[in-house]
Amino acid sequence: MSAYDLGIDLGTTYTAAATARGARVEIVGLGNRAASIPSVILLRDDETILTGESANRRAATEPGRVAREFKRRIGDPTPLLLGGSPYSAEALTAKLLRWVVDRVAELEGGPAGRLAVTHPANWGPYKQDLLAQAIRMADLPGAVTLTEPQAAAISYAANERVEPGAIVAVYDLGGGTFDAAVLRKTVEGFEILGDPEGIERLGGIDLDEAVMAHVRRNLGDVFDGLDLDDETILSSLARLRRECVDAKEALSSDTEVAIPVLLPSLQTEVRLTRGEFEQLVRPTLSDTVAALRRALTSAGVQPDDVATVLLVGGSSRIPLVAELVSDAFGRPIAVDAHPKHAVALGAANAAAIEASHAGAPTADPEMAGAVAVAARATETAPLATAAAATPAAADPSADAAPTSVSDPTSETASDTLADQNATTPMQPVAVPAAAPRSDHAAASSAPPSTPVPPAAPPPSGGRSKLPLLGGVGVLVVALAVAAVVWLTGGDDDPTLATDAVEEAVGSAPVEEPEPEAPEAPAEPEPTPEPTPEPADEPPADETPEVPPDRDFVTIDEIEIDGQDYVVEFTTYRFDAQVPGQHVHFFFDTVPPEEAGVPGSGPWFLYGDPSPFTGYGVGDRPAGAQQLCVLVANPDHSVQPDSGTCADLP
Repeated sequence: MSAYDLGIDLGTTYTAAATARGARVEIVGLGNRAASIPSVILLRDDETILTGESANRRAATEPGRVAREFKRRIGDPTPLLLGGSPYSAEALTAKLLRWVVDRVAELEGGPAGRLAVTHPANWGPYKQDLLAQAIRMADLPGAVTLTEPQAAAISYAANERVEPGAIVAVYDLGGGTFDAAVLRKTVEGFEILGDPEGIERLGGIDLDEAVMAHVRRNLGDVFDGLDLDDETILSSLARLRRECVDAKEALSSDTEVAIPVLLPSLQTEVRLTRGEFEQLVRPTLSDTVAALRRALTSAGVQPDDVATVLLVGGSSRIPLVAELVSDAFGRPIAVDAHPKHAVALGAANAAAIEASHAGAPTADPEMAGAVAVAARATETAPLATAAAATPAAADPSADAAPTSVSDPTSETASDTLADQNATTPMQPVAVPAAAPRSDHAAASSAPPSTPVPPAAPPPSGGRSKLPLLGGVGVLVVALAVAAVVWLTGGDDDPTLATDAVEEAVGSAPVEEPEPEAPEAPAEPEPTPEPTPEPADEPPADETPEVPPDRDFVTIDEIEIDGQDYVVEFTTYRFDAQVPGQHVHFFFDTVPPEEAGVPGSGPWFLYGDPSPFTGYGVGDRPAGAQQLCVLVANPDHSVQPDSGTCADLP
């Protein structure tokens, strides 16, 4: 296998790539200023092709030679004209794929061993076949394909523990398309339940257009009569569009932005608040929520059955997205730490796993490359190795406990390792593969029931087994000596065997039990003085100290009602409302700084009065001991040290 495997997220507006080397998965810097590149192709006069940033720079002055968003045109028999030459969408896709593969090979010093390419989940056999044709046209034999939601789920499973049988809903709002799919974790990866839903012509570029329309409305008829053949005008409009994109992204953290307008006839700025922006895009985003609901219905899954709703795609960072999804389904929201790159990272994971299983048939062609992430995470040394590394297993004369390491009901070393890893988040871009362990490491993870030699004498009053074992050992030695004498001719002297036995017995040390000393009369023990509690430690039932100068939230009580946690909480100096200050609940397996955007979660945003009932008992991750809460800002970033934790019942 080559030194690395490659995953490509062929997006409508941006294309990203990631490499996998063993346990390390990382994004490749395809562009000069960003990791991803625009999905743009330009045909030059000499018939050569420009791609990405270089094509984007020249697109404003040569609009007749550029192709954008051609992923949306796959399946459309009408060709695209570049410089008067017709090109099919799949032919342009092939050129972009080839450029990405060559660019990565240039950066990495050689070709990839295995390639995985993603596509929307709602593509049928016809469009998937066209993608396969593009891969062949790019001369990339052996590449595997998988859906974008599957890749996103694989990336999520590489960072968070996902148990087999868990159901994950994927909300993927990318640059040009929207995908909604429901997946179930299996031993062999992720399977799609029901029919995925999608809106092919809805994505970040449509939200950018809404901002651009807002600018046009505010400037009146300024744009009427502009000469679109004037290169200066075209450059100004292209710059204005970029400013609209920047404004949309800035409103994920700011509450207001100013959009500069620099036209030859007008230099001004247009202000846009987050509330105005949300009013513009709310109907569009409501359509995405309806699509996710249809995906759940098609899968035969109720919202309560979903463990997590995973938000991926650059536009999923918009605060209104998390608000609408949370209000509609009431499930924990996981905002990927790399929403723009989650699909590429998952594709690289899939390529690496497929390479490691080369030649092994997959149960579902749709799952090619998306084989078991968890299977690699739990690969450990065989149980026999762990048992052999322990003194008790190596010494058959050890005083064995009734439970043996060969007992199939005893805890295995791999189970112990999995439990240890349950509360340790993995690195955000690490493939969950287990490294080989030494015998010492195997011994350290042996089950607690593994017998070991006693390290100390038995307690007073008990009978030691050591003298008995010593006497048995002497008897065995004596019998062995007598047998040797008999076989070597010792029967000529009837006293030889007896003397040999007596000599062996006399020379073998015999540990005699020490006589028990008479017990002295018990003296009355002095009554211990009560230890005073430290002055700086309040009693356990004391109300947590609330800072007097900032927002704060406390968990007052947690009870179980049926299958749900009922969490009573109190807010100080603010009312929890999602459009403004609200709260984020999360288990203690999630670091506090990751309990909001752009953390990896999973966390649950909540903007209603107490009590909170968003988590069920089945949502509790392995190793979680407490439920925590923090104050969250309107952009879903959390305020440090602004809340408390409470033990789970």
